[in-house]
Amino acid sequence: MSHAKTIVLPYASDFHTHLRQGDMMRAVTPLVKAGGVGTALVMPNLTPPIVTGEQAMEYKARLEELAPGVQFIMTLYMNPKLTPEEIHKSAKLGVTGVKVYPSGVTTNSDWGILEFEAYYPVFTAMQEENMVLCLHGECPSDATKNICIMNAEEKFLATLRKLHNDFPKLRIVLEHATTKAAVECVKELGDTVGCTITAHHLSIIVDDWAGQPHNFCKPVAKYPDDREALRQVIKEGHPRFFLGSDSAPHYRSAKQGEKPAAGVFTAPILIPLLATLFEKIGCLDYLENFISNNGRKFYQLPIYNDLSKLDDSQKITLVKCNDNEEFVIPQVYSVESDSVDVSDGGRQIVPFMAGQKLSWKLQ
Repeated sequence: MSHAKTIVLPYASDFHTHLRQGDMMRAVTPLVKAGGVGTALVMPNLTPPIVTGEQAMEYKARLEELAPGVQFIMTLYMNPKLTPEEIHKSAKLGVTGVKVYPSGVTTNSDWGILEFEAYYPVFTAMQEENMVLCLHGECPSDATKNICIMNAEEKFLATLRKLHNDFPKLRIVLEHATTKAAVECVKELGDTVGCTITAHHLSIIVDDWAGQPHNFCKPVAKYPDDREALRQVIKEGHPRFFLGSDSAPHYRSAKQGEKPAAGVFTAPILIPLLATLFEKIGCLDYLENFISNNGRKFYQLPIYNDLSKLDDSQKITLVKCNDNEEFVIPQVYSVESDSVDVSDGGRQIVPFMAGQKLSWKLQ
């Protein structure tokens, strides 16, 4: 595959994406499939958050209207009112997972939790229902404990180990890993612990977001050796590491404000971006497992082992750009709104690597 000019793959499965609500939801949801993704795990941190199975199914129905043919996998937001009874009820409705945000660590995490042991009855119910626990793996910043955004993920790993030890049959995903320590921790733990990696964390380090708000996300990109650890675990072909883009759109005004919103938007260019990155770091042969097979196996979804059995609507074709053609990432994506003044460009979303060239594109 490494020297091929075209690559045929099943539509990718992205196990971490933000699709928002209102005008932005209507703008970004159709871009999921445009970026090469056919299955998407949807985050529940709306305003207010998705906290019941009925709310999750209502949200799913709205997304399906906007992006027919995409399989949306739904999650609940872990919060103080979530009960074991709601877990059992939501599982029967088709909810797959529960997302945990430690309070205050990222966008719309104000309803998050601080003490994990208070939720052990909920985790027990999840284990019984074979649901997945999706962890935003950071501790809240606390200067008195020497915790800040650069070490918040590593400080959280003790919690991950304890949760796995106390609930060994509970499937747990450490989302958007950014550190060598996180990679090593997940590799040490059992088969019920998986880990997602984003396209942007494979690309950038701390120098690339400091002072550059459109590259700022939570958790933040770390040091060069951390980025190298993410790349190496993919080059190893480790089966418990897989795609979770954490594509998180924000309006340009929110990203460029006094306190930039945390989030990087990659959905519309996701798979060409990953193909370009994988070729650059020398692991293009592992692209299919990373964007499809590994995550689908962990989430217990059907695996697309035989492309010949898929019809054209289930496959994507990546084409290598030659010297006479190029794929330039758009500078902005616009959000239409009849009710908001857009004269200042406030309804624009700036994608990751805006204006830069990719070496692969979708046919």
